[in-house]
Amino acid sequence: MNQTKLYFDNASTTFPKPEAVPTAMADFIRYQGSNINRGTYSTAYETEELVFETREQLCRLFHFPHSKNVLFTANVTTSLNLVLKGLLKPGDHILTSAMEHNAVMRPLVQLEKQAITFTRIPCNRLGELDTASMEALLTPRIKALVLTHASNVCGTLMPLKEVGTFCRKHGLYFIVDAAQTAGVFPIDMEDMKIDALCFTGHKGLLGPQGIGGLIIRDELAMELTPLISGGTGSISHLEEVPDFLPDRFEPGTLNLPGIVGLHAALAYLEETGMEQIRNRELALTNLFLKGIKELKNIRLIGKAGTENRAPVVSLQMLHMDNAEAAFRLEQEYGILTRVGLHCAPNAHKTLGTYPTGTIRFSFGHFNKEEEIHTALRALGALAASNRQTYIY
Repeated sequence: MNQTKLYFDNASTTFPKPEAVPTAMADFIRYQGSNINRGTYSTAYETEELVFETREQLCRLFHFPHSKNVLFTANVTTSLNLVLKGLLKPGDHILTSAMEHNAVMRPLVQLEKQAITFTRIPCNRLGELDTASMEALLTPRIKALVLTHASNVCGTLMPLKEVGTFCRKHGLYFIVDAAQTAGVFPIDMEDMKIDALCFTGHKGLLGPQGIGGLIIRDELAMELTPLISGGTGSISHLEEVPDFLPDRFEPGTLNLPGIVGLHAALAYLEETGMEQIRNRELALTNLFLKGIKELKNIRLIGKAGTENRAPVVSLQMLHMDNAEAAFRLEQEYGILTRVGLHCAPNAHKTLGTYPTGTIRFSFGHFNKEEEIHTALRALGALAASNRQTYIY
């Protein structure tokens, strides 16, 4: 067995992290450790300043003017639940796409039990949104549109600016799931007319697991019912939930080690440059896509090139079970991928890969060209092996 591990599962979580991330987190736990909004001593104020700076970093990254509107959560799933379940009431309707992750779909299906309904905007076999169909889907009950920025299955990017303009024209709140794009692709909340941007720290932002958040406009924030309430360290003489941001949606102690790690990761992003990271990841993706075209018994899912796509590539083996292929990639070549439905069953139905799913390769800027060549050689060897042909 090849003991060298080649990591191609960055769409799940990026690895490795910049060295400054674990160092900052360990130093905070060892030497700082103070809570915020509670203690009236120097280390508590220092920690609070770092949290504020992290909100400011996120505002710079996503082009939003007010750091008080940055809310920290555990992950993008928590952020989406906070917005969707806090906003929608019985009788409301919401639009989404046919390519959504279960972080969107499970809350929406759960809300159906409360007489809240949704419609999926159609997408084609490349995962592209049918924006021409959106006008016909409008009804008086529609309150918002929630959309992923990029498919976690095939990497196809959605036209955020076009959809944001549509939402603003028709008085809909625009909620974006930026799990696959934050830190890699430019997101301008003002230009794209985004009302709530939900993100996670452990993917393209290069931070640790367990920290995420959302940036939300005041108008939408004041419509949300907080899902969790409790102590915030502010207006402690009252038992009512605060009516101001970020306290209204940040009860209890925040994941401060996670925020410290995210702060270090965002500093790395600013220093390295998002454009440089994106160009690197897409160059690796392009190298991989070109190599796949030369291999037999492998079907590429989604776009054949890197235009309007994230560095995520899904494949199907035509003569071998996908799970067996993924297992052999690790056992024989040390190649780590993700196989299955990737928590997005309707995306696979749209792409024609349900219920079998795909093998997913997703690249990060710490990957190397030689690792791509190794993956292609391994796939070529598996594709050339004598196996029964599978029909999808």
